[in-house]
Amino acid sequence: MPEAASSPARDCRVRILVVDDSAIVRGLIVQTLERDPALSVVARAANGEAALAELARTPVDVVVLDIEMPVMDGLTALPLILKLQPEARVVMASTLTRRNARISLQALQAGAADYVPKPETGGLVGAEDFARELTAKVKALGRQGSPVSAPTVVAPAVRPAPLSPPVRPQVVAIGGSTGAPPALMSLFADLKGELEQAVLLTQHMPPTFTAMLAEQLERAGGRPAAEARDGEPILPGRIYVAPGGWHMTVGRSGQVPVIRLNQEPPEHFCRPSVDPMLRSAAAVYGPGLLAVILTGMGSDGAEGCRAVAEAGGRFVVQDEATSVVWGMPGAAARTGLAEAALPLNQIAPWVRRACA
Repeated sequence: MPEAASSPARDCRVRILVVDDSAIVRGLIVQTLERDPALSVVARAANGEAALAELARTPVDVVVLDIEMPVMDGLTALPLILKLQPEARVVMASTLTRRNARISLQALQAGAADYVPKPETGGLVGAEDFARELTAKVKALGRQGSPVSAPTVVAPAVRPAPLSPPVRPQVVAIGGSTGAPPALMSLFADLKGELEQAVLLTQHMPPTFTAMLAEQLERAGGRPAAEARDGEPILPGRIYVAPGGWHMTVGRSGQVPVIRLNQEPPEHFCRPSVDPMLRSAAAVYGPGLLAVILTGMGSDGAEGCRAVAEAGGRFVVQDEATSVVWGMPGAAARTGLAEAALPLNQIAPWVRRACA
């Protein structure tokens, strides 16, 4: 008896729709992504309206979406894309202008998973940083949505409760990347009026974006927030945001903790990076440091969290269920030194209790 034909295995590659009004840019993005055998561009579109038509007949995992396009722009198309394919992750791609930074942050609030700044004038040819970042983000976001490659959920080990009461924190240090801007807005809104400590924040973002993020956090949290300046003292009640392109660390001027900025090599391909901030803050504040690691791809922050714990400080991470990508918080949790892995809506209450 002839053997029954087996059904074809589902292609496990991440399925991508590229949306950009420039045929040249579309082609270059497609070439960039398809260098990786785990990625497959299954559709292309020149504007938001054409993207919706493609999505009506083609299932995708990730949409790479330009902002400025004729007929229908990216911000208009975004909610319609998410309504049509709710499981798809959207990565905004735009040139690095103040206007586009503002629109990209609006898009993140509206449901986009991440953004990638296009290179300035001169095109994408030879833009290896852009290619690396776009490929890594599309791959990470596509895997998060794929049941084939979904990681096994393992409850993270947590640090035993201290025998003596913990020291009241002097400063709170927060790190995040993919998916973190909306999480930060929620976190600071929940902490509004209830946190006296200074906050140090390193979010993986380019220049221009970090200044606008600080403006949004000031409105959400009702406390002064700005890009940090080299040499300024770290004062209670303020939010210090690491500027894009600079590592933000903590030093001393006499006995006063101050911000130090540097352009040393990137860590984890990032500058700013979370690890330098946490290592230096742990050295200055010791047990008076509390750290939080939010959603993000990669492992930045894990070694910094180890330094925090070894100095007597404390840290928690966002849990897997509420993270867009459980890379950074997962890596920090796997040190076994986190006090807890918490849903996003439980982080603010934990921070309030710890800082009371």
